[in-house]
Amino acid sequence: MSSGIYAIYSALQSRTQALDTAANNLANVGAHGFRAQRDYFRSLMDAADTKGQPEASQIGRAVNNYNLLGGNRLDTAQGQIETTGNPLDLALQGNGYFGIRTAQGTRYTRDGGFQRSENGTLVTQHGDAVLNQSGAPITLPSGQVHIAENGMISVSGPEGSAIVGQIGVFDFGPGQLTNQGTNLFAAADGATPQTGTAVVRQGALEGSNEDAIHGTMELILTQRQTEMMQKALSIFNSFDKTAGEDLGRI
Repeated sequence: MSSGIYAIYSALQSRTQALDTAANNLANVGAHGFRAQRDYFRSLMDAADTKGQPEASQIGRAVNNYNLLGGNRLDTAQGQIETTGNPLDLALQGNGYFGIRTAQGTRYTRDGGFQRSENGTLVTQHGDAVLNQSGAPITLPSGQVHIAENGMISVSGPEGSAIVGQIGVFDFGPGQLTNQGTNLFAAADGATPQTGTAVVRQGALEGSNEDAIHGTMELILTQRQTEMMQKALSIFNSFDKTAGEDLGRI
């Protein structure tokens, strides 16, 4: 079998996976706090193809000469901040994530669409408690809420203003967060959150960091590349079929 077919198989596989990534990014352009995934590539190295060891097989050499999709990396670029006027809508400008307590444990998000629950706890739209820097839920008494750029919360009432807590902003190193849905992330095993440097913007929400135009173009390009690999694979298969039929006549 021609070594070229191995290259096409690997290219088709990587383009198919990249197509899924591009489609998911485009589907979430309207999700607050969404972080796009970006593909990265690697070479599949044959362990036998090292100095002092036997030479790699033909398959190993063929595949090693072509990149395979290594996976996805989180794009941490800033999304556009949209003013809403809602005092419990918060956007992060810079590096960091809000911490929330879910049924599955602590998760992290850039979606700051919060609200006050019936018992006064600051929660997400799904009812998950928003955490302070110590990892504890935040309780808001009745009154007008003011949130400073450092996340400090004060509430004004008939008897004056009082500081009641601080929004937790957490940050992680590259590769220390894993995607848990549209805009939720979990810390990788052994990852310890650091204090984020992001500024908190009250009365605003951060949009997706995937641009609709860029996402559409990326999807179309990946679709065309996938179709091209499919056609190339069909050509190689026809070559092999023809060769097999001609060989039988010799």
